[in-house]
Amino acid sequence: MRPVLALARNVDAVRRAAPYFGHSAGSWRLGRNLNNSQQRGGTSRSQARRAELIAIGRKLFADASYDALSMDDIAQHAGVAKGLFYYYFKSKRGYYLAIVEDSAAGLVARAGSATELPRTIRVHRTIDGYLRYADQHRAAYRAIVTGGVGFDTEVFAIRDAVREGLIAEIAQGAYGQRDIPPLARLALIGWLCGVEGVTLDWLDRPEPDPDRDTVRELLVRQLRRTLDTIEDLLPDWPAPEPD
Repeated sequence: MRPVLALARNVDAVRRAAPYFGHSAGSWRLGRNLNNSQQRGGTSRSQARRAELIAIGRKLFADASYDALSMDDIAQHAGVAKGLFYYYFKSKRGYYLAIVEDSAAGLVARAGSATELPRTIRVHRTIDGYLRYADQHRAAYRAIVTGGVGFDTEVFAIRDAVREGLIAEIAQGAYGQRDIPPLARLALIGWLCGVEGVTLDWLDRPEPDPDRDTVRELLVRQLRRTLDTIEDLLPDWPAPEPD
């Protein structure tokens, strides 16, 4: 088990997040919070309905806090019976976690797109996709990175899984493989934690100053320094040459 899993104190939360690990961004699926119809091999229509409810919830929680919204409020905004939410998500918390999971999958998938591009362009695309997604889904991004409502071990497990997915994408782009030495992975985790801090601060600014392109360039250059440091400490893992 990788060291980052120790960050999630609830063993059950880690077990439920396990389906995220070991898959490329494009194959990420939401395995933790399966609703009853999915467990029975639900139809495409029921899955589409579930996706619609998640999209509604993402908008609602972007404008209101978790505690401010009751299931009655959510059902009223959605224009459906409250029982439909309990059928798909069992509880308000289950609904909230499904929204966070869906956003997490979207974040990694967005960052890991364009795998056919040259390495340098791919890194730019990965970081740009990350920033774009964070900008377009601010509330969900903050929930993923900061741990959701209070100290939520399940959301922390989702966050750790997001980090694993992003580190795997960066390693694949830099080294052509996802399995890298612990020291290299530790260095990339340090860089990614910095990315999270920079992104949160950037999102909190009333005006986009600096703009996204400048923030992306900042993070790309910091990544280059990180890869150079990895090479200094691990000569068998040289930083990739620019394409």
